Amino acid sequence: MSTVLVFRPRRLLVVCRLAGAVLIGVFAVVAYLLPRGSAGGQQFGLPDQIAFFGIGLLLAWAVLQFTRVRVVADETGVRVRNYVGEKFVPWQVVAGVRMDDGAPWASLDLHDDDTIALLGVQSNDGARAVDAVIALRALLVSSRGPAAGSL
Repeated sequence: MSTVLVFRPRRLLVVCRLAGAVLIGVFAVVAYLLPRGSAGGQQFGLPDQIAFFGIGLLLAWAVLQFTRVRVVADETGVRVRNYVGEKFVPWQVVAGVRMDDGAPWASLDLHDDDTIALLGVQSNDGARAVDAVIALRALLVSSRGPAAGSL
């Protein structure tokens, strides 16, 4: 049976969703309150209000893109989705999983001395982040075979 582990940052999700909702609300109120009228001068029409609200929607969409980060791991490897792009890393190229003291997120150390940030496992999630690192390390050890667990 295949075990699939999915990790997403909980606090980041809450903060980004709240920020997106606030942005939409603020831009909606300001768009509604824009001065309107037929008199000359600095008046705004319906297209201006719609455009202003559209800017709020675009900003909320940009903030919500931060919620896409995640780490999906199974016996074959780790699929890492960070802010830009997604990458699959087989366990054979992973040397270790770590989260240093004071580090904002966990990372994968590769055999070629490269490092991949795991933005889906963030230290501000506390014990959830620690449990995620432990689970990833367990999958790494199990991918090495039965002899690796006894080392």
